[in-house]
Amino acid sequence: MGSHTDSTDPDAMHTPATQAGQDGLEALLARPGKALIGLDFDGTLAPIVADPEQARAHPGAVGALAALAPRVASVAVVTGRPAGVAVRHGGFAGVPGLEHLVVLGHYGAERWDAVTGTVTAPAPHPGVAGARAELPGLLDRVGAWQGTWIEEKGRAVAVHTRRAADPQAAFEALREPLAGLAARHGLVVEPGRMVLELRPPGMDKGVALEEYAREIGAGSVLYAGDDLGDLAAYTAVDKLRSAGVPGLLVCSGSDEVTELRERADVVVDGPAGVVRLLRALAERMS
Repeated sequence: MGSHTDSTDPDAMHTPATQAGQDGLEALLARPGKALIGLDFDGTLAPIVADPEQARAHPGAVGALAALAPRVASVAVVTGRPAGVAVRHGGFAGVPGLEHLVVLGHYGAERWDAVTGTVTAPAPHPGVAGARAELPGLLDRVGAWQGTWIEEKGRAVAVHTRRAADPQAAFEALREPLAGLAARHGLVVEPGRMVLELRPPGMDKGVALEEYAREIGAGSVLYAGDDLGDLAAYTAVDKLRSAGVPGLLVCSGSDEVTELRERADVVVDGPAGVVRLLRALAERMS
């Protein structure tokens, strides 16, 4: 069980609940120039909202990142969103101090680098367009769940149930039909907080984080997330730890997902807590 931090006690965030977490924090602070700071976007840097298009980074996030990024090897925002959308919603472009920032969008299939300001990506998986075309009919057959809606993500497509009259019932009713649709098009279903995302296999935050950590030769890694999709990144940190790279697992706490809380070294109070943690790290690295 991770250590929970009280918002009235900012020092508590410096006490990881596990020995591995304590080792990770010590390594981050001892050699910040070799540290990789990995962060989910929605629910971690940005509060969860009913309409993902309205999601924006916490007001203190960019300032905290600008204070921290020059002191570490890199800050990587790892998200299921298209990289360009995360950059816009995060306000990351053209910010002094964020030269060491990258956004690994679509679970690493896309990459935006602050130094160049450009997105690089391979061609989209053809199954996404096929699945998208069938989704309206599928939703009608399942019961046209009032309030359920489709989010276009370019390299993936997601069905949200948060606005439905009974979000959890709609979520459960759609799991099996969407899994079948995904399988027919060579895709997989990634469940999240009242959302089911159809995307190509082999794309996950763990693969993206581990590959980037090895690319830059990270000497330590922190990863902060809030949702089921972040469990793969947690597993990647565990794998890096077993290979001798110390790591710290941070949970942006919520009442909707408990699995991360149980595996985290440190639990903070949502995006506001993440921002406080980032600022505290920057201060201790200065």
